[in-house]
Amino acid sequence: MTLITESDHGGVSAVRIEPWTTADLPLLRRLNAPEMTGHLGGPETEEQLLARHARYLGLDGTGQMFRIVLEPEGAVAGSIGFWEFDHQGAQGYETGWGVLPEFQGRGIAVAAARQVIEAAGAEGRHPSLHAFPSVEHAASNAVCRKAGFTLIGERAFEYPKGRMMRSNEWRLALKAAAGPVSSTGRVLATGSASSTGPASSTGRGSSSSPASSGGPASSGGPASLSGPASSSRGGEGG
Repeated sequence: MTLITESDHGGVSAVRIEPWTTADLPLLRRLNAPEMTGHLGGPETEEQLLARHARYLGLDGTGQMFRIVLEPEGAVAGSIGFWEFDHQGAQGYETGWGVLPEFQGRGIAVAAARQVIEAAGAEGRHPSLHAFPSVEHAASNAVCRKAGFTLIGERAFEYPKGRMMRSNEWRLALKAAAGPVSSTGRVLATGSASSTGPASSTGRGSSSSPASSGGPASSGGPASLSGPASSSRGGEGG
């Protein structure tokens, strides 16, 4: 599946997501840079990064991590994924993403998030998808809104261990997930994620969500207590 995204400056890119592989470790290192992890407590150590990479590769039916690829050039722009979380009795999927600085502001995170919504819905294991960007991360929160999530409210998470962060909880009912469709039948994402910063919504796998302290957490929020949190919990993207 490929989505079309248009930036505020009129540039158009086609965005697709591809499953995470062993070859994506250099991408994970780039996403671990200080400017990409400012909302997540800073970069992880090399040991932590290798453990995260292994978690991404081993989700095995409980979710999936992806690299974000731009067409037609084939450039890798970031990462995104979804994984199961269980926090205080609440279960579902969480998502998180991170978009590299040179690709931010082009609506890429929104287009990728819409593809993850379809992928998570196709699994049929949970009725909803959640994202937990930092309340201070305007770009990641904008991604959630543009991708169709509903703001539930604020939550406090310990992420990383020893550091409390305030996140917005966003929720999307997977059965109702849909985006505007272009004349060619492809979902159309217009506008940049936010002009104020690098979007990400949820975990350290991505830059946008820290739901969990053990998952692929991205930079957006406290991904899940057991998931591979991605970079979307504090997230960086666009």
